[in-house]
Formats: sequence, C-alpha cells, structure tokens
Amino acid sequence: MIVGVPWWVFMMIIFIFLSGYMAFRAMRAEKQLEHQFIEREGKVYMERMEEERKHKQDREQHVSQ
Repeated sequence: MIVGVPWWVFMMIIFIFLSGYMAFRAMRAEKQLEHQFIEREGKVYMERMEEERKHKQDREQHVSQ
C-alpha cells in the first residue's frame, strides 16, 4: 500500500485513463474515416454533375445546329 491506498486502486485509475485514451483514439479514427467517405462521395457527385453539364451542352449544340 502506498499512502494507505491499496495497489488495485492505482491499477483501476490507470485502466480508467487507458480506457479514455483508447476511446479518444477510436473516436478520432472514426471521424477520419467519415471524412474520407464524405470526400469520396463528394467527388463522385461532382463528376456526375460535370458529366450532366457536358451532356446538356452537347444537346444544346445539336438543337442549335
């Protein structure tokens, strides 16, 4: 016992802090994955919009000719 506190109390405190750190790491990794997914989906959306714009311009050119 250190200062009248059993050793297992110190172990519990260490485990609590370790658990908090692991939860923080997991939360940060999840946020990063979510950001990557949003970026990828946004890129797909922008590519579709660009394709649609090109098709619209092609149709307008064919109609005006």
